[in-house]
Amino acid sequence: MKSSLAIYRRLLSYTRPYAGGFALALLGMVVAAATEPMLPALLKPLLDEGFVNKSGFPLWFVPAAIMGLFIARGIATFTSNYAMSWVANHVLVDLRRQMFSRMMRLPAAEFENEASGLLISRIVFEVTNVTGAVTRALTVLVRDSLVIAGLLGWLMYLNWKLTLVALALIPVLSGVVVVYSKRMRKLNRRSLEYTGELTRVVEEAVHGHKVTKIFGGYAHQSALFERTIDKLRGFAMRMTVASAATVPITQLCAAAAVATVVTIALLQSQNDQTTVGGFVSFITAMLMLLAPLRHLADVNEQLQRGLAAAEAVFALLDKNEEDDSGPVRIEHARGELVFENVSFRYPSAAYDAVTDLDLRIAPGEVVALVGASGAGKTTLMNLLPRFIEPTRGRILLDGVPLAEIRLSDLRRQFALVAQDVVLFNDSLRGNIGFGSEHAGDETRLRAAVDAAVLADYVRTLPDGVDTSVGERGMRLSGGQRQRVALARAIMKDAPILLLDEATSALDSETEREVQLALERTMRGRTTLVIAHRLSTIERADRILVFDKGRIVEQGSHAQLLARGGSYAYLYRLQFAGDAKSSGRAGAADAADAAGAARD
Repeated sequence: MKSSLAIYRRLLSYTRPYAGGFALALLGMVVAAATEPMLPALLKPLLDEGFVNKSGFPLWFVPAAIMGLFIARGIATFTSNYAMSWVANHVLVDLRRQMFSRMMRLPAAEFENEASGLLISRIVFEVTNVTGAVTRALTVLVRDSLVIAGLLGWLMYLNWKLTLVALALIPVLSGVVVVYSKRMRKLNRRSLEYTGELTRVVEEAVHGHKVTKIFGGYAHQSALFERTIDKLRGFAMRMTVASAATVPITQLCAAAAVATVVTIALLQSQNDQTTVGGFVSFITAMLMLLAPLRHLADVNEQLQRGLAAAEAVFALLDKNEEDDSGPVRIEHARGELVFENVSFRYPSAAYDAVTDLDLRIAPGEVVALVGASGAGKTTLMNLLPRFIEPTRGRILLDGVPLAEIRLSDLRRQFALVAQDVVLFNDSLRGNIGFGSEHAGDETRLRAAVDAAVLADYVRTLPDGVDTSVGERGMRLSGGQRQRVALARAIMKDAPILLLDEATSALDSETEREVQLALERTMRGRTTLVIAHRLSTIERADRILVFDKGRIVEQGSHAQLLARGGSYAYLYRLQFAGDAKSSGRAGAADAADAAGAARD
């Protein structure tokens, strides 16, 4: 764990681009702090010359000086607060920009290992505590430290003996701050973790509301929420105890110092060692010390919260991005894919998801992947755009190892349609053209809409393709979301298509239409298709049958059926199930017809 000083130095480095605003804020703090000791300094001549000696002290001087002091102080305070806020908001934007950029470039495994709620919490909530440490805490530290220095200087000038008594307060306060700082840092770190956990719980409850309703999971979700907020409340109260205890301890130390100083000052007054004006000025300056000392004690909580948040922010910024060191550039690949002894095992798995895979896929070839769930089909697809890296072996695209190709160029060669469709809270146009260099081409857009069998649906919408699909595409049906994803893949016009159950949410009639459109789209493109409905892949050039991460059969539909192996068994099993379902439907139709005849 890095030291507080190291974290704070790194934090302050983000203010360098805004050095002008930062300097203006510091100047305002210096001017505002300089006005503090001037007020008790005015009391000494006012009392000694105006009240005690009555030496013709000008009446206008003190009120004019007081008004001048507070005007200067007001301008300086406004300037410092505005300039520091300007710096803070720019730093906040820079941190969020860097955090979001780093998050988007993390390896896929990081998204699987870390809860999305924690990532969201860091970017949305925790980073605001960081800027509090940079700005509000720094403002208090600088301004009040200068005020204390100025008041102590005036106290030393008035009476150095009494000042030494007051200074005995500082070691005590320092010890209190050090003891409580460590505890506050630890409590704030745990509090931030539970805040992220709370974000995750709420996010899951919002997105899973249908499952909660249908399965009656209110009690489970409510109990989980209650446990999380109760833990958060517990840490909040512990922080309150730790923070609140510093104030009375500080005030008790100050009261003891004031009582001692008053006693000594009275003794000095009896011996004519001080004047009335000097005593009042000293007591006033000493009492004015209490406020900045209290501020410095209070700011420790905010500072420790900011440093704990900074640790979490920098932990995200320090994560390694995806390896993108490949020097090779590719504009448009031919589409040849070669797997050389490729294996992959997930970190927590006991066995390989893909084992010793040797495979060549020719440019423009349509290859279907079939097999039971967990056989390695999706893992193979995830290896191609380098969402995951092979444990052993290598994969080549047009004869070039994937690791040697620049990541953006590599992924430009692929278009993906997954079973779990991801749509953004944007219009149909925005989702179909997402990330495509052809996004502004209306002709391509219309062609993609037609090819995905979306045209009839789009014509029913008041705003056409500019209609919003809602968060995660919730305004669309499952089949419509899948067709939008197909249109997006067609719009990209990539040389390699990855179709993972691309038509699973479509009805039979629409599936046939989309299948024909896909077959037109596949022409001239290398295509990998995962499909559980074997009837959709009968026209594939080659079918690979997977079992426990290995290819156990391969060939055309006719060849595999003739062989009578695993594929033929799966096909017969599925065909028998479909025939049985059709038979039940036919019997039901016949019964309905007979009933109608009797009526």
